[in-house]
Amino acid sequence: MTLDQALAFGLVGLTVAGFVWGRLPYDLIALLGLLAGVITGIVPVKSAFSGFADDVVVIVVAALLVSAAIARSGVVEDIMRPLMPHMRTARRQVFVLVGAVTLLSMVTKNVGALAMFMPIAAQVSRKNGTSVSQLLMPMAFGSLIGGLVTLVGTSPNIIVSKIRQDMTGQPFAMFDYAPVGIGVVVCGFLFLSLASGLIPKRKAAGGMGDAFALDAYTAEAEIPAGSTIAGRSVAELEAAADNDIAVRLVIRERFRRHEPTPGMVLKAGDLLLLGGEPEGIERAVARAGLSLTGDLTTRADIETESVVEGVVTPQSPAIGSRLGKLALETAHGVAVLAVSRSGRPIEQRLATLRLREGDVLVLKGTSESVPAALAELRILPLAERSIVLGRSRRSFIPLGVLAAAMILTAAGIVSAVAAFFGAAVILLLLRVMSMHEAYGTVEASVIVLLAALIPLSEAIQTTGGTDLIAGWLSTALHGLSPLTSLFMVTLLAMAVTPFLNNAATVLMLGPIAGSLAIRLGLNPDPFLMAVALGAACDFLTPIGHQCNTIVMAPGGYRFGDYWRLGLPLSAIVLFVGVPLIALFWPVGG
Repeated sequence: MTLDQALAFGLVGLTVAGFVWGRLPYDLIALLGLLAGVITGIVPVKSAFSGFADDVVVIVVAALLVSAAIARSGVVEDIMRPLMPHMRTARRQVFVLVGAVTLLSMVTKNVGALAMFMPIAAQVSRKNGTSVSQLLMPMAFGSLIGGLVTLVGTSPNIIVSKIRQDMTGQPFAMFDYAPVGIGVVVCGFLFLSLASGLIPKRKAAGGMGDAFALDAYTAEAEIPAGSTIAGRSVAELEAAADNDIAVRLVIRERFRRHEPTPGMVLKAGDLLLLGGEPEGIERAVARAGLSLTGDLTTRADIETESVVEGVVTPQSPAIGSRLGKLALETAHGVAVLAVSRSGRPIEQRLATLRLREGDVLVLKGTSESVPAALAELRILPLAERSIVLGRSRRSFIPLGVLAAAMILTAAGIVSAVAAFFGAAVILLLLRVMSMHEAYGTVEASVIVLLAALIPLSEAIQTTGGTDLIAGWLSTALHGLSPLTSLFMVTLLAMAVTPFLNNAATVLMLGPIAGSLAIRLGLNPDPFLMAVALGAACDFLTPIGHQCNTIVMAPGGYRFGDYWRLGLPLSAIVLFVGVPLIALFWPVGG
């Protein structure tokens, strides 16, 4: 072993130890490792920051942005709507939600797919009394196995494709993973659909957002000409919002007030007082084609638009004033979209409502006008909640752009990095989301982690460390059958990834597995596939993959809950996936 190899191994070992230690953020540990590599000279300065321009990082960023655009469009929620009435039992809920997340994870980043369906799971849980812990962990695991099917489903697939390109000059194609992935998905999905009872029922951990999750907002909406709800009943409008709202008052011909009944027929021009949470009101507005009266005159560019929830403080000069008299739109450039008053329903037009201390308002304006109005009116913003009311942009455009990117990549017309980068830019050009929102969807910690680890993993290769470890492993595996060797590589990747991080696992083990295969005189492709399979399937802890982490608090899970469902699922992946790899990617070449 040379000095450079020893330094490279020692540095990677210290980086792994830092990940396991867990006292510092993963991305900071990776940056410290990169800095140490530059100082010791095993990472050349000219290539220290090459990871930030790597195709892997570009694809991950673009996939996260496209996934977020689809989630914000509300299309997934609308597609799921016909199934909601049939999801009465916990088993049916798990079957539908896990199946939907798994399918979506095949064509987009698994983290994004899971994020799209988590609000739907919370809604199903609330309506049917199912513990949300019975839903979220199977969904997280379903997103992991779904990501095995395509190149862009999960980061390990993308990274392994790059490693293959470095070794052979040819990356894995979009659907090269599908034969193995689909087999694992079928078996894993059947297990998850039947075994959710292995998860203990937990109570979700509450956050600051929950403390302000007021469910008695009142918004005022108008039925414009051409609205799909005109000529239909009050009950049909409430059903369009999944019965998460109530029509509290109908004002017709400007002054006539009508107490709504379920069978009352609505007409164009009616003004409605809608009660419910902002999410429910937003669904009613979007699906029925309503117009929020407060949103009629306040229009902001997508880049400057701001919607904020704020509480009226005791010092507010607006206390006792009618909202209409305050003329917030002309005086401050903001509009009031909804009001909540201590859980009590409001049954008068918002313009005539006199503000009280403790009222909570949803204000819409620009990034300049809203803070100024909050300061002048002494309204305290509740920054812990993200409000969707007044920001809905429901459209099939993001789904269509994603489909086009997938088709172009699958047909070999453009590379995956070009297709997904192009998709992200087109969505931003079409104003599906603002640049500020786009930056918020990109997990900077994941990007920095990848970009810092790529030069470190390359240092193992450039110093000859990869070949050295491959030699040791080939000695250890000498005399074993190729299938057993493949089995051991997959098991090693599965054992390491819960404690290291799946991207780091692939960056380290991928080149080693490829070199091992060459030393054994075998085809490197199945060994690279084995690393991708093992690294992508972390079902034992909440820290090895972001999908497991983001459901931990909402599901109220404990660290030890994951292995109950995850251990048998890991065995299924191992004993189904490895034979499929050997079948579709012959070990002998």
